[in-house]
Amino acid sequence: MELRYAPSVAIDGAAIRRIREEKRLTQFYIAKVVAVTTDTVSRWENNRYPTIRRDNALKLAEALEVEIDDILKQEAVIEEEIFDAVEPHSKKRWPYVLLLLVLFGVAAVYFFQESGYHPPVIAAKRYLPPYAAPGSRVLVRVKISSETALKGMILREEFPKGWKLVEAAPPPSSLDNLEGMARWIFRSPSMPMSILYKLEVKKDAVVGDSIKLSGELIANPNGRRFAVALQDVGSMQVEPLHWADTNGNQIIDDLEILEVSDLVDEAGKLHLEWDLIEKIWDAGGYRWNEKKNRFVPVHPKNSSDSN
Repeated sequence: MELRYAPSVAIDGAAIRRIREEKRLTQFYIAKVVAVTTDTVSRWENNRYPTIRRDNALKLAEALEVEIDDILKQEAVIEEEIFDAVEPHSKKRWPYVLLLLVLFGVAAVYFFQESGYHPPVIAAKRYLPPYAAPGSRVLVRVKISSETALKGMILREEFPKGWKLVEAAPPPSSLDNLEGMARWIFRSPSMPMSILYKLEVKKDAVVGDSIKLSGELIANPNGRRFAVALQDVGSMQVEPLHWADTNGNQIIDDLEILEVSDLVDEAGKLHLEWDLIEKIWDAGGYRWNEKKNRFVPVHPKNSSDSN
């Protein structure tokens, strides 16, 4: 019997979304592997496209690391196994064939659940400073942990255009300040690990704006591709306030300077302007001097800037 495959197949959007979420893959990652846009992946998952090209379906199944039948509608799977010219006597056998297919599917699902691949537990969190003054430099921290040993890992971070990554520990493997993207690549990384970097806020950043960063962690535990989006801890807003001033009261208090002190050891050679922060703490307050483009230590009772 010669099987003939149609150039287009009917996909099951709900199954595609379920498999992607179970494996903690992002739409961005799937789009990159299949060479389509994230909007196309979203339309597939929402059944906006009833059929797609078979070659795209094969790439999609490969990206999800499943067989193509797992992402097709059931009727489409059956149709692919039926050739056009069916002999009359063979039609009687199809109910038994279908029954065998159903039983095989149930057994396969059971086997997959019992001994198949289980997505690893990987956490990637981005700790944002609460405030970013126009023209200043702010510290961003990324913490990564994994219960599974990783053979390799790539961290990709995207920041607003006009902002610049000026320092990082460890330094990025690839940096494009024009487009606002940095990437780090690690081989057999030790867990947990931290990546710290400083962003220079563009001078014409609008006070009051909320700033969003985006990023993704791509890894290959056990030789399988895996992607997870970074989760933000905290939020960042453009204000004339120091990044270490977590409560925004224009004072770096004892608790806040202790937190920065802990970061100094974690940052290694990364310059955190510790001397200036210590002067602000000692003075009891600070102001953002727009002309000098820096923070100036000021005693709360003194109305004039101090050098």
